[in-house]
Amino acid sequence: MNSKKILWTALLLVAGNMGLNAQYDRQQFFYHGRQMLIEGKYPQAIESFNMLIRLDANLYEAYFFRGIAKYNLGDFVGAQIDFDRTLSINPVFTPGFHYRAITLSRMGKYDEALKDLGEAVALRPSYTGLYFSRGVTFLLSQQFEKAVQDFNRFIKFEPRESVAYLNRGACYLYLKDTVRALEDYNTAILLNKFDPEGYIRRARVYLLEERYADALVDLTSAISLDSTNTFAYFNRALVHNSMKNIMGTLDDFDKVLRYDPENALTRYNRALIRTQIGDYENALSDYDRVLEINPGNVLAYFNRAGLFAEIGRYRDALEDYSQAIELYPDFANAYMNRSYVKYQLGQLSSAQQDRDIARQKVQEHRLRMEQEGISDIAAFADTTQRFDELLALDADFAKRDFNNDLLQYRDVDIRLKPLFKLLAGRVEPVISLERVYYYPDMERFMANQPMAIGLFSESPASSAQILAGGAELLRNSLTPDAEPELLFAKGIVDFQNKQFNSALSYYDRAIALDPNNLYYYINRGALQSEMIEFISSMDSNVQVLTLDDAGTTRARVQEQSRRNYDYSAAINDMEKAASIAPDFAYVHYNLGNLYCLSDRMPESIRAYTRAIELYPYFAEAYYNRGLIQIYLKDREKGCIDISTSGELGVKDAYSVIKKYCVRAD
Repeated sequence: MNSKKILWTALLLVAGNMGLNAQYDRQQFFYHGRQMLIEGKYPQAIESFNMLIRLDANLYEAYFFRGIAKYNLGDFVGAQIDFDRTLSINPVFTPGFHYRAITLSRMGKYDEALKDLGEAVALRPSYTGLYFSRGVTFLLSQQFEKAVQDFNRFIKFEPRESVAYLNRGACYLYLKDTVRALEDYNTAILLNKFDPEGYIRRARVYLLEERYADALVDLTSAISLDSTNTFAYFNRALVHNSMKNIMGTLDDFDKVLRYDPENALTRYNRALIRTQIGDYENALSDYDRVLEINPGNVLAYFNRAGLFAEIGRYRDALEDYSQAIELYPDFANAYMNRSYVKYQLGQLSSAQQDRDIARQKVQEHRLRMEQEGISDIAAFADTTQRFDELLALDADFAKRDFNNDLLQYRDVDIRLKPLFKLLAGRVEPVISLERVYYYPDMERFMANQPMAIGLFSESPASSAQILAGGAELLRNSLTPDAEPELLFAKGIVDFQNKQFNSALSYYDRAIALDPNNLYYYINRGALQSEMIEFISSMDSNVQVLTLDDAGTTRARVQEQSRRNYDYSAAINDMEKAASIAPDFAYVHYNLGNLYCLSDRMPESIRAYTRAIELYPYFAEAYYNRGLIQIYLKDREKGCIDISTSGELGVKDAYSVIKKYCVRAD
């Protein structure tokens, strides 16, 4: 059952139950939000359901649909929170249990998901979609017999749903029943001959049965249906390899990487093939990238070490074998091969020690085989096993060391939302007036300026004409005894025109004349921070918040030659502003940014928290605090904050959530 069909089912179920008290405005927001869901415009849908929730905080359907929108944006934490709220208001709402279960399953919380599905089945045993979802959850949690039972129930009522046969076939394959798996895949193809997935799954069975010609036909059919299907190309490469067609194998791996350049498993396999044909330089390049993506990949270190040894780079080989051993201390072959490398380097005593350790590991392995049978734990101590064979997507190694995630990005730079300052420009009107931040002193200050200004994080689109007019106005007004308002306005003009030193001098003069003006300090602090960013960008040395593929976040300096930048002047100005106006939310937000850039993370979180206390709808503060919390390894809180920022309108939130808040299967 595809996601669009499930969504339509949910829409019909809830639309039938929803009592909107015949209030026109609620109906409008509900139907607009529902239409946005159908069209896949999920951020707009969230805005509509936000409005419904503000109209009636107990409208459980609004939380439910907002949860669906968040789910489709990959925000599983936020979706679960909304489904929790749905069920707290209406504890017998079957779709709430169903969709929370689907969300929990995507988060890897299978026991909780199965509990919810049990509740849903008890409430509505005739709703067949529940059996499909529970079957998928049983499959993901490797309870294959139970999964088969649920797919049987579903197929009894929905005999023409091809995806059910694909999933039941996968269960049979895990249960080693290739005959039934093949029957289900045949049925799926008959029901939907235009779905490449059926051909790919059937080809996998043919590959296991060494029916290579049949597998090749199926995979080519899949590619004819979807020329960008990397899974089909990957599997066809394995078939070509089994048929000793090296160039066909390489060509298909190249096609995978054309569409998914950071596909770690494909790069690993291509490195093995390139090594076989003597293309050592490109093989090393592939191994290097695999280890950048997944530094815990034992076999990549082991095989790269063998390649280094082959070309006489013994010290590099020694380092890689040592790394493989550090990651997996029972790796007998790594000790054996490191022994050889040490002999080549003249480290005779150490080489003999490695050889003795290898023999001991082998003996322990054989004893364990006799007592318990071969296990994954002992496999690396088996010297009879080859470790230079191509790996399939469903191999145990792929599940463990590639984290079942073939497209993992490392060194992805996610920048904090920038500081706020007063700039030339007009503030766009906001529909949700109750969410607008109103600070009377700032409103009075802006009203008395010689040109239109507003509080922005970046120069608004409306700034160009205002800046030109402001520059013309100030050209004859900036006498040596000019008022601080004029000096400040000139500072803004120069700031937005990237004339940083000139802007700084005008801000200095304005502060000298009016040393207790909150807004002068805010702008001078923001200017000094941006000057550092500008200088550092010229050095290719920008400090950013970086998250890697494992969800690890760090304040990292991209560098060619490392330099440290001092934000103390900017911090001093912002702290001065905070002392003048401790109730101004944006000052605390700016301090949060500056503390983060100075690696003062706990202080940064406290500053963002204070900003949110003063302004509960401060989307950028939630977003930035979320990034910092992930950096401090408090991922759950961080993802909740980022989810909240997305709910409040930060579009970047969902790309962050998809990369760093979604648990790998």
